[in-house]
Amino acid sequence: MDSTMMLGLMGIAAMALIGMAIWPRKKDDQGAIMRRMRGQTTVDEQAELQDRARESVAARMMEKVAPLAMRPVMPKTGAEMTQLRLKLSAAGFRSARAPSVFLASKTVVAILAIMATAIYLLSSGTELKNVLGLSVFAAAIGFMAPNMWLSSTMKKRGQAISNGLPDALDLMVISVESGLALDGALQRVGDEMHKVHLELSEEFQIATRESQMGIPRAEALNNLAARTRVSEMKSLVAVVTQAEKFGTSIARALRNQADALRVKRRQAAEERAQKVAVKLMAPLILFIFPAIFVVLVGPAAMRMIKMAKTSSLFE
Repeated sequence: MDSTMMLGLMGIAAMALIGMAIWPRKKDDQGAIMRRMRGQTTVDEQAELQDRARESVAARMMEKVAPLAMRPVMPKTGAEMTQLRLKLSAAGFRSARAPSVFLASKTVVAILAIMATAIYLLSSGTELKNVLGLSVFAAAIGFMAPNMWLSSTMKKRGQAISNGLPDALDLMVISVESGLALDGALQRVGDEMHKVHLELSEEFQIATRESQMGIPRAEALNNLAARTRVSEMKSLVAVVTQAEKFGTSIARALRNQADALRVKRRQAAEERAQKVAVKLMAPLILFIFPAIFVVLVGPAAMRMIKMAKTSSLFE
């Protein structure tokens, strides 16, 4: 009964938070509502109406719930928050609310995991001691699930950027040799690669906008490497920076880097192909070899059994 009451209280609290998110703000809006009913809206109030029309109920609910849910997992130092922002940026989430939403999701997913596990185990008649232990285990998994999802998203996005980098470098070489500067080549590549490699195009466009805002090119390129967290991008930035520093040909440096990346990608594909034979050993031994053994040895075994039966009859 105590656990059931606790679950009921948690459900009531969740419904109260949802109601707070949806319920209108009377103190701030009462006078404005009366003016709108009379048709006396000002320009600022019309703009406010348009902004509120664009907001969804889920967004407003997140604004209410996020500060409460992110308190237990709030980073204690600014360096930890910076690292979290860099990870989210590497995964493709650059919104100002992304860290708060991510931190709040850890608490929310943990609470939902506890509630779902406890309700399922109590309905199946499990002892209270086992319910508490399994609920804590489910809460730990739910708390770590957003971190695992973020790591997987970062890895997939980094792999997509690595795969599109050689083609982008080829296009950049053509742009530089045709007379464009490096900033213009980055902008051109970012525009042309939008439909083919979206992630890489977005990163190049961000680097171009940073340069247009007055940030030095070397700093913009270093920010590009820090955002993507891809080793190939870091080596490309280092090569371009050295070429500009020593006055060598940027087109030649980009061409050499593109050739090196293409060789590296081919070697990675060959490595994956060589691993296929090793990975196929387990399904071959467990599933294919028993079937082949039955097909080949089965008829001979049946004949031997039949011959043994006939010989025993003659004896």
